[in-house]
Formats: sequence, C-alpha cells, structure tokens
Amino acid sequence: MHSDTSPSFFDVVVIGGSHAGQSAALQIARARRRVLVIDAGARRNRFAAQSHGVIGQDGRSPDAIAADGKAQLLAYPNAQWRADAVVRAQRTDAGFALRCASGQDYGARQLVLAFGVVDELPELEGLSERWGLSVFHCPYCHGYELDRGRIGVLGGDALSYLSAMLMPEWGPTVFLTDGGFEPDEEQREALARRGVEIVRERIARVVDRATVELADGRRLEFDGLFTMNRIRLSSPVAEQLGCAIEEGPLGPYVRTDDAMETSTPGVFACGDITHRGGTVALAIGNGALAGIAAHRKLVFA
Repeated sequence: MHSDTSPSFFDVVVIGGSHAGQSAALQIARARRRVLVIDAGARRNRFAAQSHGVIGQDGRSPDAIAADGKAQLLAYPNAQWRADAVVRAQRTDAGFALRCASGQDYGARQLVLAFGVVDELPELEGLSERWGLSVFHCPYCHGYELDRGRIGVLGGDALSYLSAMLMPEWGPTVFLTDGGFEPDEEQREALARRGVEIVRERIARVVDRATVELADGRRLEFDGLFTMNRIRLSSPVAEQLGCAIEEGPLGPYVRTDDAMETSTPGVFACGDITHRGGTVALAIGNGALAGIAAHRKLVFA
C-alpha cells in the first residue's frame, strides 16, 4: 500500500487510455494535479481505418488521433502513462489501491474508469474479420462513407428493427432477420414506408467485401453491413469497487450521475462503459466532464 506522499500515489488514476480516458486525464493535468493513465492498449475502434464525426479530426486514423492525444497529455509534467492492465481495485483509507497485471501497485485519491467495452459479435462465418472494415455498429461513424450504397442490417431482434428503420438515411436498406425476428404488421408497414426490404432466410456466411450468402445459396451484395451486437465491460474493476452496473439494450453499463460519478464515491466513469458512450465525440465529451468533476471533488470534498 502506498501513502499519499509516495511517487506511486496520484491525485487521480485514469484506467483506460483511449479517447475518453485521455480527455479526462487532460482536464486533471491542466488543473496541475498528478494524474496517471493506466492503459491496456485495446481501443474499441482499433479495427477501423478512419474515425468520423469528430470535429477537427474527421476522417483521420483513430490510431493517429489517439497517438496525438497521448503526446499532448504527456507534454504536461504532472501526467504519467503506464502500459498495463488493472486487475484489482479496492478502497483504502487514503483513497484507492490498484494492482496491475505486471505486479505494480498504485494508489489514488480518486479514480476515473474509462476501460471501455468488448464487442461480442454474432457467430457468423466471415463477419469478425470484416469488423471495422465493411461491418459496422454505428452509422453516424461509418454510414456517410458508403456513398448511398446498398446497406444490409444483420439482426434477429427488436433493436435491429430500429437500426433498419434508421439506416435508409445512408442508403437503400435490406433487413436480414436471419430467421430470428418477425416484424409485426405495424413494423412491416413502417419498414415499407422507409423502403426497407425484409429478407427472412437464414444467413450462412459473409464473403467478399460485404456479400451475404444465404442458406438457400443466394448471394446478396452490399456496400456495408451493420449489426447491433452485444457488448460487455472489458474489466472487472467497476464491480470490484462496488459500482452499480445496469443492463442496457446491448449489455451492461456503469451507472453514473450527471457529473459522471458512479454509485461509489470518488469513482467516476466515462466513455463506452456508460450510457453516454458509443462514438468518439461522445467519449471525448463525457471524458472531459468526468475529469473536471473528479478535479472539483478533490477541491471541495
């Protein structure tokens, strides 16, 4: 255990160094507080060639955006970075104690959780290797670049129906239910008004760029595919700290208040692990909010 005067003890430790974590850490560094980012190096958007919808960064590689963010953060002498994974977290009299996979221990007065989520892709042959290239989850991030081309929505549930209703904004849309979801009469009429075709046959695999091969042998060519896959938290730390976890439409998320503080005092959360995540722009925004709130709590608590 480290005392609050130890070089391994920080005002705030940010767990996760993607866009939300960097944004949070930057606010704390600019408040001249000691901040450490511990990053496991598995950004959710690492599979995508370009990042969109981020003003000033539109169309850039997410790798380049993250690298620039890290360099700008570490220009502050009171900010540090460790490439590691936090495997255990607990409350102490001084704040919080962290144990990393490397065996290194750190302490902090407050924490910001920004470790992100893992996408649980449908078990469909050919899908995972096209993830981020021609198979996507967010039309606001990738829809425009399909240039009004033909879009397939994969899914067998009501959430996929909502996605199919939205997608004609970006191109002619086919709703591939894979035999798992049957829209009711009202939904069929709504899809028809949006010009969405329904294909109910089972899907065998995805081939070529974004071609769906059906169980009956037919092939349907698309310019891009979208799936409403489930997610899971990428770290057990929130649960270890007793943070309230709620079940959302696509999976669990960490509950926060308006200042991004979790149900555990002194622990803040931002990015995709909260209900306000899902895009880089949203992650940067609520990361900044979490960082500012964490700093203010250091002052006023």
